[in-house]
Amino acid sequence: MTKYKKEIGAWGETAAADWLSEHGYQVIARNIRTPYGEIDIIAQQTEITIFVEVKTLTSSKDFFPEEAITPTKQQHMLDAAEHYCAEHEIDHYQIDVIAVEGRPGINPVITHFENAV
Repeated sequence: MTKYKKEIGAWGETAAADWLSEHGYQVIARNIRTPYGEIDIIAQQTEITIFVEVKTLTSSKDFFPEEAITPTKQQHMLDAAEHYCAEHEIDHYQIDVIAVEGRPGINPVITHFENAV
């Protein structure tokens, strides 16, 4: 992954975390590594823990960010969430996807897909 792509990804994750906070979610962790992959954001709303995968693109001209969630990626997301839940005794959770379009210096377009997996 190039430095530019890492910067855009980090910017998108920050934009998503800010958006979640502005919409009543409590962000409890970011970039958590598990044996099954990284969890971008872990948030809480009421008694539900929400695992969030963030996909960022600078433009949706050719395709949308959420289209990068393949069946293999979905399985990794599920395995990572279940692993985290087992370690932290979490019973109620969901997995969401947030698509972020834009780049630093421009207000992002954010689309939130709840219970995506």
